[in-house]
Amino acid sequence: MAKNTGLKINRKYTSPGDPYKDIVWEKRSSKITNPDGSVVFEMNDVEIPSTWSQVATDIMVSKYFRKAGVPQTDENGNELKDDNGDAILGPETSSKQVFNRLAETWRHWGEETGYFASTEDAQAFEDELKYMLATQMAAPNSPQWFNTGLNYKYGLTGKPQGFWYVDPSTGELTPGEDSYSRPQPHACFIQSIDDDLVNEGGIMDLWVKEARLFKFGSGTGTNFSNLRGEGEKLSGGGVSSGVMSFLKIGDRAAGAIKSGGTTRRAAKMVVVDIDHPDIEEFIKWKVTEEQKVASIVTGSKICSKHLKSIMNACHNCEADGESCFEPAKNPALKREIIAARKNEVPENYIQRIIHFAKQGYKSIEFETYNTDWDSEAYVTVSGQNSNNSVRVTDDFLSAVIKDKDWNLINRIDNSVSKT
Repeated sequence: MAKNTGLKINRKYTSPGDPYKDIVWEKRSSKITNPDGSVVFEMNDVEIPSTWSQVATDIMVSKYFRKAGVPQTDENGNELKDDNGDAILGPETSSKQVFNRLAETWRHWGEETGYFASTEDAQAFEDELKYMLATQMAAPNSPQWFNTGLNYKYGLTGKPQGFWYVDPSTGELTPGEDSYSRPQPHACFIQSIDDDLVNEGGIMDLWVKEARLFKFGSGTGTNFSNLRGEGEKLSGGGVSSGVMSFLKIGDRAAGAIKSGGTTRRAAKMVVVDIDHPDIEEFIKWKVTEEQKVASIVTGSKICSKHLKSIMNACHNCEADGESCFEPAKNPALKREIIAARKNEVPENYIQRIIHFAKQGYKSIEFETYNTDWDSEAYVTVSGQNSNNSVRVTDDFLSAVIKDKDWNLINRIDNSVSKT
């Protein structure tokens, strides 16, 4: 709409006054736990609309409530001060605070840039959005929940983070002066990558850009097909380690950064073209990593079982002294060692347990792993933080239909890597 006409906002759900007057609020607790029962996050006495489910409550409280830097108030809304007269800071404790900082900031931005026809229209815009957020009729994307209004409502700033904005008064692209006065509220970004290791626009530069986006709750996707395949020549005389080696670095970086600084995972999309020299390894990546997890989980349980049996055989022994630790003189120990070797338990672990038993230890704790997606087994392997896609072409699909050969193409000289 043209700027000089201004937006007219007709009220549908509210009337002038309190936009929340017909909404019933209640105090709840929110707790997020691991499969083993350990607590990831817990917060009590949070104010939530009574119509919200517990799942919606947990998402709002654990992920979207600001956890620090918010002026605290008493039951009457009066700001709390410490002995020095400074504001006492802490977390958001009511979903109403979140709705207010979103809707009031959007209204502020609109008024700053002349969107509304009148102050009454701006107020209607704010009130209607507050009601629609509280009743779950509308919801913004995650970076809006995370970032919007932290400066306008609470005065939060922080160091510049490398984000830019278009100054509405000049139309010029301008670097943001801090973290929150011009927040990063957009959901998803597509970023390019050059076949270059350390320069701007290259591989390592991309990880920095991804980190900026993950930190403030956004997602990012890149087609990595520009990167040369494994074994292609480098200008320095060596050969490339290939796309997969760098994808594993990016995957690790994404796993280390909690999206929006909370318990939410980073959102990362990876695309590789169907004619890339490393495409087969890329396609098998997650399957291979899943097999590693299965091996870690199963192997840890097999090792734990056999090593405990070897320890018990050393102590539940009818022989005398050192004889209990010698398979030739302790039939039970010999039997357990044979069973362990049959199941590929490493020999150094078998011998280590016997040495521990000799030193007087009666039990051992050999850590076992499980298949929970957030468990140590999955943390150990790569490829767990990205959604992987293969870009196929009409030519490839035609080759499939006609049962024709398909060539994988080197990126440096366009020669055929493999057919």
